[in-house]
Amino acid sequence: MKHAFSQAALAVASALLATTAWADAGHDGHGAAHEHAASPGAAHGHEADTPYGRPGKPGAASRSVRVVMNDTMRFDPATIVVRRGETLRIVGANGGRLEHEFVIGTPELLREHAAAMRADPAMAHQDPNTLRLAPGASGEIVWQFTQRGTFEFACLLPGHLEAGMVGKVIVK
Repeated sequence: MKHAFSQAALAVASALLATTAWADAGHDGHGAAHEHAASPGAAHGHEADTPYGRPGKPGAASRSVRVVMNDTMRFDPATIVVRRGETLRIVGANGGRLEHEFVIGTPELLREHAAAMRADPAMAHQDPNTLRLAPGASGEIVWQFTQRGTFEFACLLPGHLEAGMVGKVIVK
């Protein structure tokens, strides 16, 4: 009996240690398709570059842009133009009756993440490139756009991207 208890306690302790080590390594339970972390540390306070930039410092924001999300599955404005290296404060506002997201990424990564969201609609986000807003709520992202190119922002809740809830960030 004593031996069985020791083995059970050892198994539980091993599982807890493995889970803690996995979480500390930058895994957040979202799966490989979750694009927010081009490097595992990006979602955990490290300033890792992604193809579409990196988290910005609030005091470095050169301007603010308000983006309204609505139930017609659109963003207003649908296009944001920034200079390479610019840090932008994006103030998201949910003007609808449905929950919406604002996620910055590359088109490919956003579509991969949308597929993961269809498989797990309750997926929670704590990522510096993401806002998930209840109806009437607002929030902000501070993001530095470090690479030239055209990137996207989208709502990745199931059906929203497919309905056209996507916008562009043009970095000149």
